[in-house]
Amino acid sequence: MTADRTTSPRTTTRRRLIAGAALLPLLALAACGYGSANKSNATDAAAPSASGKKLSASTVKIGYFANLTHGTALVGLAKNGLIRQELGSTKVSTAVFNAGPAEIEALNAGSIDIGWIGPSPAINGYVKSGGKSLKIVAGSASGGVKLVVNPNKIKSLKDVKGKKIATPQLGNTQDVAFLNWIADQGWKVDATTGKGDVSVVRTDNKITPDAYKSGAIDGAWVPEPTASKLVAEGAKVLLDESSLWKDGKFVITNVIVSQKFLSAHPDVVKAVLQGSVNTNVWINANSDKAKAIANQELATLSGKALPANVIDPAWKSINFTDDPLASTLKTEADHAVKSGLLDKPDLSGIYDLSILNQVLKADGKSQISDAGLGG
Repeated sequence: MTADRTTSPRTTTRRRLIAGAALLPLLALAACGYGSANKSNATDAAAPSASGKKLSASTVKIGYFANLTHGTALVGLAKNGLIRQELGSTKVSTAVFNAGPAEIEALNAGSIDIGWIGPSPAINGYVKSGGKSLKIVAGSASGGVKLVVNPNKIKSLKDVKGKKIATPQLGNTQDVAFLNWIADQGWKVDATTGKGDVSVVRTDNKITPDAYKSGAIDGAWVPEPTASKLVAEGAKVLLDESSLWKDGKFVITNVIVSQKFLSAHPDVVKAVLQGSVNTNVWINANSDKAKAIANQELATLSGKALPANVIDPAWKSINFTDDPLASTLKTEADHAVKSGLLDKPDLSGIYDLSILNQVLKADGKSQISDAGLGG
């Protein structure tokens, strides 16, 4: 799939990026999936944005994960963040989720209007609603997923056969990727039970490091920072998923919006996307500062900051981008079909990149393709 971005004239963008560079938070991690539901971790504090332009909605409700791959939302929605600045006097109500299915349920129920989410739940939500619930309107991040293993038990890719490997959730984005990789090796695994030539152990990312330390698993196909946490416990990176994709790019986080909200408030969606584009520019130009602020936020939320040997490689492996890498979304859906977790979906119309491309054009940037999956 894709990457990140949104709008705004260059000069204005640069001034705002410099002015807003002070307070930008980031966080830790979660799973997104086709299947099982995880509880949402809601924080519904409506906070006024910077005073300024009047938009058509008095409040916008935005969801995202406490996850490093959702860094655009975490940074842009911080106090004085660039997304809030673009929203002017429109208030922002945020909700933080632990998994994709819960966020899709919230979108369908009207509890959120816009969300940062992984490709698998976005596909599932769109297909289950018959193409009526949501649109993908931008990308946000690519990469940040690795197969890490116990080097005493697994020394090469062929040694993965017969071992116990964790993924975050049945049918989630990483689970689908691992099942597809297993099939490419010519091995057999029952997608539902996880039993076969490899034992696929669905394990919450929060407990995966402890499962590794206890010997309950021999490795994991997981997003950051879980992968780097395992490496800090003695595991080694056996495969970076980016190596399996053309140009090393695949979508890990998208921006979605309910179709009802998009129809009623396109100006608000445009403001959010402009802020998202501005935020990605700032993150990419100030990587070390963004990483440090993220770690400060982690310390506040969890009581413990990530050590340098965890956050440094984790942050480095994520590419924040406006491009939703639409062709990789289709490929990920094909992988889910091949694994037996999804019937062949009709994804026509899942993207509406018109507002994103307006923003990029105004900023003098290239237009982004929807790979033929636009409305």
